[in-house]
Amino acid sequence: MNSIQEVIASAEQHCVDRGVRLTTKRKQVLEGLVRSESALSAYELADYCSKTFGKTMAPMSVYRILDFLEEEHLAHKLNVANKYVACSHIVCDHEHGVPQFLICGRCHKVKEVVIPKAAMTAIKKTVNEADYTLLTPKLEINCLCETCSRDAATEN
Repeated sequence: MNSIQEVIASAEQHCVDRGVRLTTKRKQVLEGLVRSESALSAYELADYCSKTFGKTMAPMSVYRILDFLEEEHLAHKLNVANKYVACSHIVCDHEHGVPQFLICGRCHKVKEVVIPKAAMTAIKKTVNEADYTLLTPKLEINCLCETCSRDAATEN
């Protein structure tokens, strides 16, 4: 597992390589996402930044920052929850497949995984055969994390 400092340093280098700036506020929002095991809303991130860094950040500013982080592939928006997570591959120096998200329906913990390209090809083919066009290949899969699954088993 990488430290927060390593992730931020990798994100900064990524931005330098692409000719964009990872400003202080962008770093603060990214840090909030990296520290959280759950997806966060812009309002939750604004609260995090206010409490952690002692400066008020308007939710609209956070939304603009999240748009930037998404555009730079440093964060992902979970459409179903309308919340955001940090990309789990920020410190990697190689390309990854299309991100897929396992979302615990109980504690809302999120894990980013990559499914085989053959699976995405099959999904796209099925969509096309149904006379639809795939707009985003990202999957958000509702499931239970190991902890919640174990807790649910002991409750029964």
